[in-house]
This record gives sequence, C-alpha cells and structure tokens, in this order.
Amino acid sequence: MERKIKKVLVANRSVPAVRVIQTCQDRKIPTTAVYSTPDRLAAHVFMANSAVHIGDAPPSESYLNQDKIINAARSTGANAIHPGWGFLSENAVFAKKVQDAGLIWIGPSAEVIDKMGDKIRAKKTAVEANVPVIPGVNNPKSPDDIRKWMKDEDVAYPIMIKATAGGGGKGMVRVQQECELEGAFQQAKSEAKKSFGDEEVLVEKFIQKSRHIEVQIVADSHGNVIHLFERECTIQRRNQKVIEEAPSPSITPEIRQDICQTAVRLMKAIGYTSAGTVEFLFDADTQKFYFLEVNTRLQVEHGVTELITGVDIVSLMIDIAQGETLHFAQEDINPNRWALEVRLNAEDPKNFSPSFGKVSRLHLNAGPGIRVAQGIFEGGEIPPYYDSLAMLLMTAGPDRETAIMKMDSVLCRNLRVEGVKTLAPMLLSIIRHPKFIEGDFSTKFLEQHMAELVASFKEVDHEDEALKIAKYVAEISALGTPNWI
Repeated sequence: MERKIKKVLVANRSVPAVRVIQTCQDRKIPTTAVYSTPDRLAAHVFMANSAVHIGDAPPSESYLNQDKIINAARSTGANAIHPGWGFLSENAVFAKKVQDAGLIWIGPSAEVIDKMGDKIRAKKTAVEANVPVIPGVNNPKSPDDIRKWMKDEDVAYPIMIKATAGGGGKGMVRVQQECELEGAFQQAKSEAKKSFGDEEVLVEKFIQKSRHIEVQIVADSHGNVIHLFERECTIQRRNQKVIEEAPSPSITPEIRQDICQTAVRLMKAIGYTSAGTVEFLFDADTQKFYFLEVNTRLQVEHGVTELITGVDIVSLMIDIAQGETLHFAQEDINPNRWALEVRLNAEDPKNFSPSFGKVSRLHLNAGPGIRVAQGIFEGGEIPPYYDSLAMLLMTAGPDRETAIMKMDSVLCRNLRVEGVKTLAPMLLSIIRHPKFIEGDFSTKFLEQHMAELVASFKEVDHEDEALKIAKYVAEISALGTPNWI
C-alpha cells in the first residue's frame, strides 16, 4: 500500500544528512534536521526547512537519543525518517520505534536489520541461500576452542577474530601467530562489548591477498530485487574504507555476473526491501569470493554507483518506503562510466589522528565529472565528538584512467582546506602510486606502503603560507605594484 511521504526528518548530521537533504530538495520534499549543541551552525542545519535541537555533544544525548528524534519528527510535521549511515541507521529497535509511532521508516524492515546485524545469523542465512562463506567457527568460548577448530579444519595462521554484532571495523583483530591468540581474543571481546554491548565473537580464516568487493542492491516490497553492480572498496585502514571505485578493476565479466547474481539471490532469500549492500571478500589468488555481511543501510560509497548507473539511490529508497514498485528492470541498468571516491577526513595524513577546529579557508573548484558531498563550509567548525568525515569527493570518466586523472586534479590543484588537517596529501599519494594505478593491491595496501606514501608528500602548513605572504608584501614594498594588478 502506498503511503505518501510529506516531510522527511534526517536522523543524522554532516555529510550523510546533507546527502539525504539534497535528494529531498530535488524532489521538493521538505526536511527536518536534528542537531546537537556543537552542531547548531552545521551545514545540514542550514540546508533543512526546519531544525530541532536534540541535546548536547555526546551522541547518547543527541544523535542516538531515539525518543528525542521521534518527538522532533512529530513536532515539525515530518511523517518519515531517513537515518543516513552510521548512528541509528542499522538499529532495529529504532526502526521499529519509528514504525510503531506511525511514521514511515526509509530503510529495510526492523526484522531484516536485526537478522543481518548478527554476523553469525547472517552467515547461517548465507549458507542456506547457497552463498559461499569464509571457513570459520562461531562464538568460541576460549582460545582453546579456536585452536581445536584450526586443528580439525587444518586452518593455519593468520586468522581474524570479529565481533558478531555491529560493523565498521570495530571489534576486529587479526592474529598472525600462536603467541598473539590469547591477547587478541580478549581484545576482540573487549572491543565488541564496548562498541556494541555484546562480547560475542566469531573467528574466520584470514585471506592473505584479499580484495573487498560489495554489490549494491535495491528491492521493493513487490518482490523485485535488482543489483546496481559492484564497488571495489579494498583500500582500507584498520578495516575502515579510504578509497572506493566502481566498477571493480579486480574481477572478470564472468565473476562480476556471478557475484552480482549471488547478492541478488541472498537478498531475495531474506526478503530484503529498500537499498542495501552485500559485502564479499575476493581471494585474488584463487579467484573465489566469500560472503562477509549485509549492510542494511545506505553506504557511504553509494555515490560511485550512482555515477556509473545514473540512478539516485536515496530517491529510490523514498519510492520504496512509499510502497512504489521499482520503475526499471535489471536489463535497464547498463553502467557506462568509471567512478572513484575518496573520503576526505579531517585527519593528519601522516598518522590518521583526528584534526578538529575551525575551517578558516575552503576552496573547491568542481569541474566536469566531479561530484562533492560536503559536510563543512568556510568558517564552520569541525567538532571533536563525531566522525571525522568532512566531505566525499567523487570523479567520473569513460574509463578508470580518466577518473583517476580527474581526482588527481581535484586533490592537487582544485581543493584547498585550511584550519584543519585533511587526508588530501595521503589520498593523492595513494592514487599516484604505481600499484594503485595498475589495480594491483589488497586490503593490506596501506599497511605495506605507509612509509612510502607518507614520504611522497609534503604538507604546506600555515607557517609556509605566512612566509609566502610576507615575501609577496616585501616584493610589493621594494618593487612597487605590478602592472597586472
């Protein structure tokens, strides 16, 4: 049954909130923003038609406060809630609360979120749907349980210990050798408990030369499940993605068809609706792929898929939430571009430590084939309480070489951010690295090349800028005003 969305509350901040609001503006759907005290002058607050203060800086008092968010929707006349990504986007309890309040939840059902949020249940579902999974053991109670599994299954180190709840790289510890097992087991359980309130873990064989490939799915409530092809998300640091691209340079057309159809089969099996992503680990040595997890939300990197397919995924989520049928079939999706995305975080490019404060200068010259999802503005503040993502920079072209060339131009010449440090120098070093250009990399790329990447760039700090200005002033004083001024 179709339910018309009249106004959308975006239960998020910064880049994800901006992204959702942009589509709502295109569709002339009014929006409500929510904000914490330090975000009162944030970009998403100015973009929305109305905004509600929901608490102080700690996420538990603001962006994770479910009742305040639902009350904000009611008080501003919003009859739908879009969670963006992060915060409450994969919280089954919140999704159910939204629906119980008589509001429209723009996302998959609470039941599916709950089922796929547990890695053990998700893996079991994948096995039942005949989807290949990485060899592993569920819920080991002690390191001895892990040792027994390794002996019985003839598994050698390294292995990966993972929290069964949550995601985003939290609660994941790689174990290289036997002497690390005891400490890694306790570390993974501790991180899982701290991040997700659940210390249960699973253990899997670690694939040495792995690539991270995910398939974007959209599904309506009428049984139509369509894939929008795959994305390559292999360049990561501590299981957090840094650069993404579509399509993947790692796989053949035959593997592409197989992995995409496998993702569709799994999503049909679990009764998925809305937009979602099936993540796989691809073994470059054996050319085999294995199920990792289902992300029951909009992905950060969804923009590269939009660029190569011409589809607005956020808009589709709105259509599906209203009960509409997908207006295209699988054969209508024919990617004809290559797209690249970098995550411009407010972090020190030498060590990835967060950098917060006032953005004293922001210049971005976006030309053809360049797309930006911007969560900051000149004069705005980047607070120390939340994710450090400042903006997403995407480029597209007829081939991978062109997409990389355009990204090089953006990072090298067309972007300037002052007041905070960003990953721009590191991102530029990565896309210029011969191995990246060749498409020859694994999830350990940054780990293997970190020193080399850092050595290849030189930051221009504020002292350098001050010296340039002083030199210019001195020249004007000594030589007079140039003719061109």
